[in-house]
Amino acid sequence: GCPSAASAPTAVTVNPTPATPTIAAGGPTTFCTGGSVTLTSSATSGNQWSLNGTPIGGATAQTYAATASGNYTVIVTSSGCPSAASAPTTVTVNPIPPTPTIAAGGPTTFCAGGSVALTSSSATGNQWSLNGTPIGGATAQTYAATASGNYTVIVTTGGCSSLASAPTTVTVTPAPATPTIAAGGSTTFCAGGSVTLTSSA
Repeated sequence: GCPSAASAPTAVTVNPTPATPTIAAGGPTTFCTGGSVTLTSSATSGNQWSLNGTPIGGATAQTYAATASGNYTVIVTSSGCPSAASAPTTVTVNPIPPTPTIAAGGPTTFCAGGSVALTSSSATGNQWSLNGTPIGGATAQTYAATASGNYTVIVTTGGCSSLASAPTTVTVTPAPATPTIAAGGSTTFCAGGSVTLTSSA
């Protein structure tokens, strides 16, 4: 019935839960395929980034370059204690439209005053260019080309532009100068006579 001696004291340390981090985006969070946005955690260390709730392998720096669509969050771990996940930052990556093709509705070599209808494979979002320079107002699926040069078309959807189509070369042949006629003698003569007429061409 005798009590034992008191045990040696045991120190208990309760580590605090880190503050919930916040995310700052270094630019637009909506962009085209091939782009990115830098996401920065408010915590300088202990970060783990996640995409749609799944940790991203190796993504433990203060910043993360996001290139895929989805909801990005970050958790901070300090002294073995994880924080709550940050509020998500939504990134939207829009696809680049397929490169269009051009179909010519007739011969691409013709005389001055003629034209050829060029048709894009895309029904919408077109911008026609001549020798690399956009043609003002030329945004329909079909363009009537009347000048010589290389015609291309670009398609823009959701703010993202395709590569330029392969060029279609149009050649407009100028009309020859109007000829003149020179008479080699009198143009009035008796039956059986003649006069030589000479073209300037």
